[in-house]
Amino acid sequence: MFFLLSKLLSFLIMPLTWIFLLLFFSFRGKDDRRKKRYRIAAVVLILLFTNRFIFDRVMHVWEINTIQTPPKGSYDAIIILGGISTYDPDFDRVQFSNGNDRLMQGLLLLKEGVAPKILFTGGSGSVLHSDKKEGVWIRKFLRTYGIPDSCMIFENESRNTHENALFSKPLLAKYAPGGRYLIVTSGFHMRRALGCFSKAGIRAIPFSADRYSGPLKFEFDYAFIPDAETLSCWNTLFHEWFGCVAYKLSGYM
Repeated sequence: MFFLLSKLLSFLIMPLTWIFLLLFFSFRGKDDRRKKRYRIAAVVLILLFTNRFIFDRVMHVWEINTIQTPPKGSYDAIIILGGISTYDPDFDRVQFSNGNDRLMQGLLLLKEGVAPKILFTGGSGSVLHSDKKEGVWIRKFLRTYGIPDSCMIFENESRNTHENALFSKPLLAKYAPGGRYLIVTSGFHMRRALGCFSKAGIRAIPFSADRYSGPLKFEFDYAFIPDAETLSCWNTLFHEWFGCVAYKLSGYM
């Protein structure tokens, strides 16, 4: 129930949903003054949520900053959180999203000897296709690149960050005991990940990937020209904020 409810509420809190509803109500009813206010509010939200400078500054505060690459042998395992890919059945191949930087950074840490193993945690985040488990096709993908099975641990059943932590704990205890773990996920998602893993009794050091925020700059197009992609980025951030609140109330972090 929590899984289905979170999907629905995530849609309702998206800025794009608010803009659509304001525009919808601006064409209904008989009160012209009220309809005008709805249109103005929609335009204000569009300008606000397509401004890259504002988004960047908000994300700069929210994201957990990354750390320099630790020395060789510093950790027992590198935990990589899923939600980075989909499977294309027509061509029998993996398609990666922006979050794939999590996997790339984790593999780089493995290659540099920071830890002897990686644990990839990710099952299906789909309501309709629960049988499509991300960990299964990521394992196959990594094998084609010559990553030996002895270096890989996979958790394929989790549907969200809470379950990532819950289902990873016994695997870490069995295959990578020692308690020294590095967790790799997107910078905007790190707060929720750390909270869930800590609640599950796993102390991990954050290694942020897929960072959205950048250095402060005052370029005209960056600060004043509306950017459609930024609206999508706000949807991602609002989804994360909602997730953190919901997880806190549910006792998951």
